[in-house]
Formats: sequence, structure tokens, C-alpha cells
Amino acid sequence: MTVFTAADRLHRLVKHALDSGAAASIAEAEALFAGYRVSLRIGEEAARDRHHQAALLTAVALARRVFLGGVSVTPLPDTPLAVPLPFGSTLAEAIASLGAGIVEAQAGTPVIEIGGAPSARRAPFHVRAVFAGWRGGIAPAPTEAAPTPAPVMALAPMLAAALAVNEAFLYVSGHTGVAGRRCVGISLWNPAPGCDWLGDTATEPALSLLPARLWLIGLGHLGQAYLWGLGLLPFARPQDLSLILQDIDVITPSTESTSILSDSALINIKKTRAMAAWAERRGFATAIHERRFDASLRRQGDEPAVVLCGLDNGAGRQALDQVGFDFVVEAGLGRGHRDFRAIRLHTLPASRPASRIWRSAQADDPVEDRPAYQGMLASGALDRCGVTLLAGKAVGAPFVGAVAATLALSEVLRLLHGGTVHELIDLDLKAPEYRSTVPTPLDFSALNPGYVPV
Repeated sequence: MTVFTAADRLHRLVKHALDSGAAASIAEAEALFAGYRVSLRIGEEAARDRHHQAALLTAVALARRVFLGGVSVTPLPDTPLAVPLPFGSTLAEAIASLGAGIVEAQAGTPVIEIGGAPSARRAPFHVRAVFAGWRGGIAPAPTEAAPTPAPVMALAPMLAAALAVNEAFLYVSGHTGVAGRRCVGISLWNPAPGCDWLGDTATEPALSLLPARLWLIGLGHLGQAYLWGLGLLPFARPQDLSLILQDIDVITPSTESTSILSDSALINIKKTRAMAAWAERRGFATAIHERRFDASLRRQGDEPAVVLCGLDNGAGRQALDQVGFDFVVEAGLGRGHRDFRAIRLHTLPASRPASRIWRSAQADDPVEDRPAYQGMLASGALDRCGVTLLAGKAVGAPFVGAVAATLALSEVLRLLHGGTVHELIDLDLKAPEYRSTVPTPLDFSALNPGYVPV
């Protein structure tokens, strides 16, 4: 059994309150988050639709890791589970297994409506998570805005749910005054900032092809979000998706705070084995690699040539174009209390080699002088080494990884459908409208990454 340090036990978003100075102790930070609640609502018709169910379940799974005071879902019709995720046979069973209560929320609790028509506000914060085609986002409850209807691409509901949970957290934490009063969304077919996510459907194809073979490197925050997104895709025969899952770590108490498929029952289990078990319940075929990813690895000819990378270290990233992969999608997330909502996505091969893209590591914002850390040191709760280790851990939020996963998976889906591949996508969820995208100058038309029809 692993002996976990204080750094392994601390909730990664609660750490934000320590690092920003909003709380002077761990107990104070935990009490702050214990006061955060959110209410999820879904209408009877929407509750029977698999895409609205996907949005609801994604919102539950993300929100209960953020709103530690509780997540409530109401009303909820008695309906079978229509999404292909392995969480029971009814929608109610799935919601309970993911950690929400099917109860009325307290008055004034922030509200996220899954779909639905415009309505009067039920609370000061009340938004609708809306989606159509490859587009997902949020709109204030009274606003008529809604994306132009089109056949729903299965990741759009996940994107809408993640953006809604992000907006609700922005509201309760007071990080932006416009939270809940704006329309925010992204097109996964055309993520460029100039795309009108509410109306631009001209080039969106219906989803017709899905990946057949993928390699996932890193099975924490990002890797588990990749798996959740893959689980939502409409595989006619799930066993047609073959996955290699690579990681060396075990699930710790803090893993659950950022990683959508981890819970306390999995603590001390290798991430590879826990995630392979989940993927196999979904019906996917899996193999595991329990070795550190570096330049000494060589992809064999019968192994997947397309990679989704969730590494958080520069040395591993520098090796991504050296081991024989044909196409790599890598997502990196911010680590500090100021930039934890930042997402930077790269694809390889690119106009620059990986060794130049990740030539130097960015130094973390030093936080050891914050009152919380100085208090632990003064009280003897932690020694200097323990404080340094705790301060060095990343701040993280599961909704950030969920948005990043929809963008990363969409690079693979666009590749399969003849769409634009992006060398770089850069955004911050505090103001996602100011994102930037750089289409790749490379031609991937001759690449056959392996696919199956929907």
C-alpha cells in the first residue's frame, strides 16, 4: 500500500484557495468549497434523449468534483439510460452512481438547465447548456439564443456541459462579474474564434467515421477525460476500438478531484488497470503499458499510430515525435491559480519538432509565502520539505480537462472527415472567446489512421 503525503491528499481545486490567498488554511479552504452547490435541471423530453443525457451525466460527473456542498438533479423522469456509458440501466441509477442527489435544491442555488426553452431565471445564476451539430455552449436562461439545429456530434453535449460547469464555478468563486450573463460556445468543427458557434453549420458533416486504434499516454486528468469522450461516441461495435493505455502511477486520494473516472474505491490501484477495466465495461478492447514514456520507446507496426497525450512533463512531450507515431494530439493545461483554466493543444508532426515546442519548462508561480503554507510550517503540520512538495502540486479543475478532451478528440475526428487539423489551439476558459487557432501547414490527406463507420 502506498503511503500518501499531504500533497497526494489535497483536492486540486481547493488548492486554488490556498495559492490565491483566498484561504489561510486547508480547513478554511475546504469550508469555502463545502459551501459551493449547484442544481441541474432537465425537462421530460430532454431526459429521454441520449445527447441530453450525455450532457447531464457529464455535468454531474464534473460538478460533484467542484461543488463540494452538493449537486442536485431535479426533476428527473423515470427513463432508461440511453447513453452507452456503463453506469447502470436507468438515468437515475447513473446520476446516483456519479454522486448527485435527486432532490430539490436550496433557494438561490446556481442552476444549470440541460437544453430546454428560454425561461425566467430560477436563481441569480441560471444558464442553459445547449448544443447542435459539432457546437456546444451556454446561454443565459432567459436568452432566446440557441445553436442552429443539426445532427448532434456526440462530443458537443460534453463540451456544453463542461463550459456550463466552468461558468458556474466562475460565478460562485467570484472570478468574473459576467459569469452567467453571456453566451459562450465553441464549434468543434471550426474552433477558430471567428466562427459563429450559434449559427455556422455550412461545412459541418454528420459524424460517419470513428477511430479504430488509439494510444493514450497519461491516464489522469486528461487521459480520463479522453476516455469519457470516447465512451460517448456512437460505436456500432465498441470492440472495434482498440486502445493502448500507458501510465505508471496509482490513483491517489487527490486524483478524484480532477479525473472524471476516478473515485475513492480506486485508490491505490494502478491507473492503467482501473481505466482498462472501465474501457472494457464500455466494450472497448485494451492493452496496457506500465512504463514511463520517453524517447527509448519504439512503436511496433501492429500498435496504434494515433496518440492522445495527457502528459504533464516537458521531457515526455519532447519525445512524442521520436518513437514512430503518425499523428499526435497533445493537450497541456495551466498549473497555477492564475492560469489553471488555460488549454494549449498541439498536433504533431508540425512545422516545429517537439524538442523546440517544449524546449524550456515554464516556471510555476511561487506560492510558498502564502499564509496557508507559512501557517503549516509554523504549526509543525508540515516540515519544509512537505510544504515545498504541497506548494509544487498543480491546481486543476475537471471541467478544464473535459473541454480540452473534446478539442483533442475532435482533431482526430476532423482528420477522419477531411476537416482542418490545427497545429495549435490556445484558450483560457475565463474568456474563451479570445482563443487562437493555427491550422497546420502539413498535408495529412494520405494518412490512414484506422477507422470504422458509425
